[in-house]
Amino acid sequence: METIIQENIQSEIDRTFLVHKRQSILNRTQSIKERKALLEKLLAWIKNNQGDIRKAIHADFKKPYLEIDLSEIFVVTSEIKHALKNIDKWIKPQKVSTPLPMLGTKSHVQYEPKGTSLIIAPWNYPFNLAIGPLVSAIAAGCTAIIKPSELTPHTSALLRRLVAETFDKSQVALFEGEVEVAQLLLDKPFDHIFFTGSPAVGKIIMKAAAENLSSVTLELGGKSPAIIDFNSDLKDAAAKIIWGKFVNCGQTCIAPDYVLVHHSVKEAFLTALKNELEKMYDPSGKGIEKSKDYARIVNGKHLKRLKNLLADAELKGAEKYFGGYVDEEEMFFEPTVLTELSEDMDIMQEEIFGPLLPVLSFGDLEEAIQYINMKPKPLALYMFSNDDDNIKRVFQETSSGGAVANDCVLHFLQNELPFGGVNNSGIGKAHGHFGFLAFSNQKAVMHQRVGLTASKPLYPPYGFAGKKIIDSLLKWF
Repeated sequence: METIIQENIQSEIDRTFLVHKRQSILNRTQSIKERKALLEKLLAWIKNNQGDIRKAIHADFKKPYLEIDLSEIFVVTSEIKHALKNIDKWIKPQKVSTPLPMLGTKSHVQYEPKGTSLIIAPWNYPFNLAIGPLVSAIAAGCTAIIKPSELTPHTSALLRRLVAETFDKSQVALFEGEVEVAQLLLDKPFDHIFFTGSPAVGKIIMKAAAENLSSVTLELGGKSPAIIDFNSDLKDAAAKIIWGKFVNCGQTCIAPDYVLVHHSVKEAFLTALKNELEKMYDPSGKGIEKSKDYARIVNGKHLKRLKNLLADAELKGAEKYFGGYVDEEEMFFEPTVLTELSEDMDIMQEEIFGPLLPVLSFGDLEEAIQYINMKPKPLALYMFSNDDDNIKRVFQETSSGGAVANDCVLHFLQNELPFGGVNNSGIGKAHGHFGFLAFSNQKAVMHQRVGLTASKPLYPPYGFAGKKIIDSLLKWF
């Protein structure tokens, strides 16, 4: 029976991919008006079904409704509106200047859709990170097949409904299932693959893409640091880090993974962290587990992984400054702040992706910079300081996908900025114009005049005149 089911899925994937291949050729002549119509239809569906989106995501891991509105729905609707406003400008051919040796030619960059695309979405922001890339694919004129995460079945079912009610199957399709379905999809020669997930799985995606020479956008993760300078506004920094770290129960790829705080303000900063944590998630003093504003861990597997990280850290000498309570039945993991960390702890080597926050201290900025540079390049880096020179130095001497001064996470909401990692934390950029470019081929187009041209004197047989021209080119251009 299982073999028959897999053969049926394989057959359906084969048929769908073939339809998308044909449609992607037709899409090369698709008008901007047609692309806008698809985006407007998508926007209307989201607005009309906002309540269902909330219910589905909340059912998967009890994410607060307001958090869903901000981090899942608003992010996508703002992306759509941004694309609708700017797509005419993005798609317009860009003229380039003509250097003297190319005299007589005219050149421009033409933006054409790459063609067929595959979007593999994660579970932590299951709506946002499935539909956000789809907006860029549609804006660029690509067809898209979406593979949502099997770990968020309610949202996955909602996405299936969205696709069925909004798009023709030749333009957008969706396949649910586990790893086997993803592998069947990855066997197909897509023109572009957009994957959001862990660096470990990103390597698997890249290997699969290499078999067909498919281009990729890999939105990965890693250990994103936050630096607290000695002259920071500690209360302000603590509030922003608590929100950035514990929103979505810490299951955010750009959440601060660990904090490096100047030793002179460490104790004051820890106190500020505790105060801000209680203010946000336990204002009544009844316990964070009673808070309706705090999400839950997605499933038992990830809860166990986080418990193991905490147990390993404590076994090797870490101290809980705050938190640590776990309710397995409720998938509740209390926000936990750890001190007395060492590099042999698993929590300092692996991306945490949960509500555990290690706090380390440093003596001078050089020490903090060296510590960050010894680790793989992170997806984000956060610097809290009132010294512009220190901020500039950190941003210049470290490498990360994105960097934010005196806040964290918010750069994801800035559609004018490229979002993505570097090396271990990702390949390629997304959002706004950068997402459009990810799904577009930037074709170089040149028009040459008929008859006498600047290059014809360089044709064989090579004589004295040709040599003089080439000598001039080498000397002057």
